[in-house]
Amino acid sequence: MAKSDKGGKVAVVTGAGGTLCSEMSIALAQNGYKVALLGRDLSKLEKVEHEIRKNGGHAISLSTDVTNEGELENSKLAINEKLGPCNVLINGAGGNQLAAVTSLTSFDKKELMDASASDGARGFFNLDMHTFQSVLQTNTMGTVIPSRIFGRDMAENGGGSIINMASMTSFRPLSRVAAYAMAKAAIVNFTQWLAAYLAPANIRVNAIAPGFFVNERSKKILYNPDGTNSARGENVLHHTPMKRYGEAKELIGCMNWLIDENASGFVTGIVVPVDGGFLADAGV
Repeated sequence: MAKSDKGGKVAVVTGAGGTLCSEMSIALAQNGYKVALLGRDLSKLEKVEHEIRKNGGHAISLSTDVTNEGELENSKLAINEKLGPCNVLINGAGGNQLAAVTSLTSFDKKELMDASASDGARGFFNLDMHTFQSVLQTNTMGTVIPSRIFGRDMAENGGGSIINMASMTSFRPLSRVAAYAMAKAAIVNFTQWLAAYLAPANIRVNAIAPGFFVNERSKKILYNPDGTNSARGENVLHHTPMKRYGEAKELIGCMNWLIDENASGFVTGIVVPVDGGFLADAGV
């Protein structure tokens, strides 16, 4: 790519190396956006960039910690120089960490014992609080800070669209994932707050709440080593009327609608579940 290529609209995608946001990044490029791919793992970003470029699109990869304001400011300067100001922001960075996930679904006295006597039971009382805080930080401030930095571009240039990534845990506190559920519930509240705040700047802020999609992290939870559904996977499918997991490409229609001023120009502050009916089914 030439040093500067400022014609056309620019989309910034955080967490762009992941299963869902890589697909969203590729779709944005197919729609004519120049795409800035942000994430910690440059090798994953470069794979997405290669896919975009081989199909004639424009993309750059920038290794960036979305909770680090200085790194994000530096990335913004590089994006502005090489692509132009941000028009669309997809806040896809986030996720969970195993040490913040309990192995128990309810209290067991084993979690009060020392590690040698607990049989590996991980509950609320022996969770690693440093990891718990890290999950909160990545999912919440990893959305707030990019919105602040790239939203400034939009405010200066007459408008834009921000899409945050919510979750099924935004609506229901699913078992075992307290930190993640807490963070994703906050994303819904922040989406609504920011939508109201930025409306005078002509910036629309919405969120997509994916149901259960399979990615590198969730494979270990939803499947057994032999490829069959785990007990948790079976429980998820029992509560999903469509009886399957989602595919990344099934988020694209929702994303395209939310960023299209003609199709959704009067839509802001909403959360759209893409969940195969999970929220509609109590499981009984």
